[in-house]
Formats: sequence, C-alpha cells, structure tokens
Amino acid sequence: MNVERALGSLVIAMLCATSMAARAQVTAPLSFGVKSTATVPLIPEPVGEALASELSGSSAKRNLKYITRLHRMRGSKDFRTAAEFVAAQARAYGLTDVKVHELPADGHTMYGTQKARPGWDPEFAELWDVRVDSARTIPLARIASFEDEPVILAEDSDSADVTAELVDVGVGASDGDYAGKNFRVKLVLLSGPLTDAAALAIDKYGAKGMLSDMPNQVTAWWKEDGNLIRWGHLDAFEARRTFAFMLSQKQATALRTRLAGGERVTLHAIVRASRHPSSYNPVTALIAGTDRRNEEIVMSCHLDHQRPGANDNASGCATILEVARSLSKLIADGKIPRPSRSIRFVWPCEVECTMALFNAEPDARGRFKAVIHMDMVGGAQVTKAIFHVNVSPLSLPTFVNDVGHAFGAFINTESDAYAEGNGGKYPLVSGEGGKEPLQADLGEFNMGSDNELYTEGSYRIPAIYLNDWPDRYIHTNLDTPANIDATKLQRAAFIGAASVLFLANMKSSDVPALWTTMQSATLQRSAKMLARRSKLTPPEAATYTREYLASERAAFESIAGFAAVPDSVRRSADVFYARLAAMVGASEGTPLAAATGDASRVYARNAAVSGPMIVFGYDYLADHTRGGAPPRLLSFVGARGTGADYAYEVLNFVNGKRSASQIRDMASAEFGPVDLQLVSEYLRALEAAGVVRTAK
Repeated sequence: MNVERALGSLVIAMLCATSMAARAQVTAPLSFGVKSTATVPLIPEPVGEALASELSGSSAKRNLKYITRLHRMRGSKDFRTAAEFVAAQARAYGLTDVKVHELPADGHTMYGTQKARPGWDPEFAELWDVRVDSARTIPLARIASFEDEPVILAEDSDSADVTAELVDVGVGASDGDYAGKNFRVKLVLLSGPLTDAAALAIDKYGAKGMLSDMPNQVTAWWKEDGNLIRWGHLDAFEARRTFAFMLSQKQATALRTRLAGGERVTLHAIVRASRHPSSYNPVTALIAGTDRRNEEIVMSCHLDHQRPGANDNASGCATILEVARSLSKLIADGKIPRPSRSIRFVWPCEVECTMALFNAEPDARGRFKAVIHMDMVGGAQVTKAIFHVNVSPLSLPTFVNDVGHAFGAFINTESDAYAEGNGGKYPLVSGEGGKEPLQADLGEFNMGSDNELYTEGSYRIPAIYLNDWPDRYIHTNLDTPANIDATKLQRAAFIGAASVLFLANMKSSDVPALWTTMQSATLQRSAKMLARRSKLTPPEAATYTREYLASERAAFESIAGFAAVPDSVRRSADVFYARLAAMVGASEGTPLAAATGDASRVYARNAAVSGPMIVFGYDYLADHTRGGAPPRLLSFVGARGTGADYAYEVLNFVNGKRSASQIRDMASAEFGPVDLQLVSEYLRALEAAGVVRTAK
C-alpha cells in the first residue's frame, strides 16, 4: 500500500545516511578487483590485527581431535577425562582460577527447575545375529559394537544379556503396533521415539529390549546416507531396566525385510552399563580483569556428547579454548592490554551443568554480564551447515545483539572479498581449512542450547549464540573431525574473541561508535518489521509496532549497564527514536483489545523457582501439575515459532507488571499472533505449579 511504500523510502534514506556515518567502520560490498580497505568495527585496529594474526583454526582442531576420542556422557568417566584435558590445556595457556567442579548428579538433587540426572557409564555392548541349535547359541554375524561405534547404544541403557527373537512393531508408539503379537522375552524393532515405545514394549507387553533406527534430528538430507547411526536416548529417571541398540537405516531395512519374508530372526544382546550417583564436572577458567575484575564476560560451549561429536560440540569447546589461548598469549606478550572486566570460560555438560552452576554458585553467576555461547561452529561444506549468529530474545532487549552481528557482518564482508579474489585484510584462512566465504546468517533469537538458560527470565544475561544449523551429521557416527573446517573454527574464534574483548573493555568513549552500529541495525530490523507487519490485521499490526519500538528503545537503554551514555549520544537517540516512531506509523491501528477476567490478571515470578520449564529429560511443569493434559500452547505453531518458543518467552515476559493479555501481545510481536486463551491457560498452569503467582 502507499503508506508502506512511503515508509520504506524513508527507511532507505535513513539507512543511507547511517551507512555514510559508519563507512569508516565497515565498507560496502566490493566490486571485483578492488582490494578490501575495511577496518574492524568497535575494537581498536591493532587489537583486531593481533587477534587475526594469533588465532589458529589448526590449533583449535588439534584440541578438537582429542576431545572426539571420548564418549562424553554426563557424569561419566570419559566426561571427566575430557574435563581434565580441557583444564590442563587452560592451565598450560596461562589461565587462572582453573577448576573442575564437583556437583551432585544423583537423580534427585534440584538445581532450579532441573532435576539432576544420575551419571551414566557404558562399558561394553554388542549385538549379534545368532542361531539357537539344541540349546547352543551359534554366532552368525556381529550387527553392532560399542567399541567400534559408541552411538549404537542408546543413552541410559542398562546392563543385560538377552538372547531372543526379534519382532517388528513399526513405530512402536501405540497399542495397535503390538496387536496380535507375542512379545514375552522378545526384542522389538521400531522406528519411533524410544521413550514413547518403552512404556508399551517393555512395561506393558514384556519385551526385553529394543532396536531402533529412529532419526532424532530430521533434516532434508537425513535419508540420503543409509549407513548413518543416530543417537538414541532412554529416560534417565525411569525405574525400569532396559536397553536399546541404534541401527542404521540400512541395517534396520535388512532386518525388516527378513522378518517380512517369514524368517525367524534371533539376536543376542550384551550390555554392560549403569546409571549411578555421580557428579557433574563442568570446567571453568579465568582471564582476570583490571579495574572491573568482579564483572565477567563469559565464553561458553558444552563438552558432553556421544563419540565422536566433533561439530556437536567439540567444535565450540575447542574454539573457546583457542580464544583463551590467544588472548592469554597476546596479553602476556603485551600486544593487547589486559581487559577491564574479567573473561570467564565455561566448559559444561549441555544445559544441565549450566543450571547446576547457576544454582550451586549464584554469587559467581551474579558477576556474569553477557555470554558468547558456541554450539557447533565448525561444520565443513559436506555437513550442509549454515553458520548463524543469533541473539537474545525480545524479553531481553540488549545492545549486545548488535555487537555480535557487527563482527559477524565484518567477517562476512572480509571472507567474501577473499573468496572473490579481492584480498581482504582479515581473510582468517587456516592452512588446514577451506577458503569459502563464511556467509553467516545474522539471525534472531533461537533456542537449542545453553544460551536459552543465560537469557531466561530468572537470570537475564544477554547472549550471542554462534551455531551451525542444519547439519546432516548431527547426532550420528559421522560427526567426525574429518568433517570440520579449521578455517571456520578460526573465523568463529575471531567473532567470539572480538565480541568478548569489546564487552570486557567497553567504556563511555566506545558508545558513539556503538550507537552508529545500532542505528544501522535498527533500520535494517525496521525494514523486516514492516514486511512482517503488512501480513497482520490492523490491531495485530498496531500491537506489533508498539512492542517493536519499545524493544528498540530498551536495547539502547541497556548500554547504561555497561558504560555511561554521553549526553550527545542520548540526544541523538531521542531524535532517532522519535523519527523512527513517525516513520513506522506507531498508531496505524487500534491495538488488540485488553481482555477481562483471567486474561487481565497480572503475574509475578516466584523467585524460589528459577529456570525454564523443560531442562534435558526433566519437565518441571508436568512434574508439578500431574493429572492434567499438557497446556495447548505447547503444541501451537506460529508464524516464526513453535510451542516451545512461545512457552519459553511467555514465562520470561512475566515481571509483576504485565497482564496475560500484555504477555500475549509480546509473544505475538516476537513469534507471530497467538490466541489469548492459549497464553492464559499456560499462565494458569504455571501458577498451579507454583512457578508464577498473581501479583498484588
């Protein structure tokens, strides 16, 4: 429509003006044959040059290769070995306060909303095709071996020694899959989730164990390689004792074909594994700051995974270790100054170790100002991975988002220039890696790793989240070092190191350059907002516009938590945001009507319950509202988010001031329109579980 076209023209005009003001920081796309003259944004050029010369993707990949030798289950001997390796490297690199933590992982200790899973140590597993003849078991062929491929044994399997016939039950998640079949002392072959099937196959129908080729990460490529073996999981908290072997599609198809042809297939399964009280062993280390050393910028990853787990997530662990090595060396050599704030490095088991640290050591968590989290940052072209620089959610507006995007955009520009033959001052190419452009997607908030704990409403720590997705080999036996690109590790390390240094050193004199960066980013987001708004009803559009403008201003105000905002910048911001509101038409329609009754109730968070509702194998909400159907919001799919996204943010928006209808407005602005009834129902479920309360 005409109004939108006019607004679009204004956005373009302001983008051009902002780009001219910022051209000393980031150059425009290069034409062929023109050498790059770009300077690194936000941090001093000598610091950028020092980082580029010291960071090594090859060094990172060497550490990665060692980590991938270990089957790094939480609370296991191999995880502890990996933790001790990382700690030893950190000490060798000159870091201080290096610690391997000991936190109970016993099946009942609560860390906020996370119940600690017990440790799990697998030692041996084999699956054999056999023939039973006159009470003798004659081995015919070995189907699976833990020694060869640890991923063949589903996590939290228990010890067993079973010889039994195999029965195909299809998906295995409904009674109909078992109709008319005898399962006593049998093994079942299935393609559905193990946790769903176990209650039927094991508990109800008496099977002794399971075999599965279930894909737990479905991408466009998941059926292309029939030899991939995918990681499976049983329930760590279940009292039942059972086991499951994971098969490739090729293996499962061969067995199904034999069974369909009427053949009796007998298998011998041997497992030695145990769930047991253990400890979480996250590793932390420090580069101490100077005048603001009690404030910390965090670099995080997750150390646990099945072997080899190269991209997920030895890549993130090795990359932040490389950042630690490089920063420590550059400081020791006098090439960069010691940072004002301290830099804390954390190597936890995914999500649950982070929750344990947050709740066992709240004073330490209270020093965290922001986090750069890396989870899968090294996938080579063969993995089909797209590299993302994601940011904090709408519930946590912050300038930190634009810091991560600024460095991601810079490396995009420089790596593009290099790949096109135009040089580039910062190509960041490893001798052991590729030369392709990074082409990072500078995206919005995305759940999926420890970043969602930092940004959760109980903790509100801004996060820059570097990650690969999709990845054709995630959670499979082919997530190997051979599929990791050392150049990509090096570039991820630069984005992380530059971001952490800017945040660790940020002072008032840095704010003008930051503000220039933020204006450009705001206008780019405004263009996206206008495109999305055009698809909404007038009331939805008005609500979306209102929340968008509020979040942009709040992101600017967050600067004050890191550095004093100069008066000149504040005056500029006042003018800018007033013009922005006029440009995007802040009152183009009537906002969504406020609801009455339950939907008008204002909710406050129960400070005694910290963390999100679902944390790795434990559902706090379900456990505290037994007997009812799951809230419908959890299965809702919106324009830009799933039920899990909406539920996460609905809880985060609870602040003792917003009503259910206002929370609905916020969630709608972030992920797309959602019905008020779904949000109100979810808030009532949270109240029943004692997570929130009606505010006075």
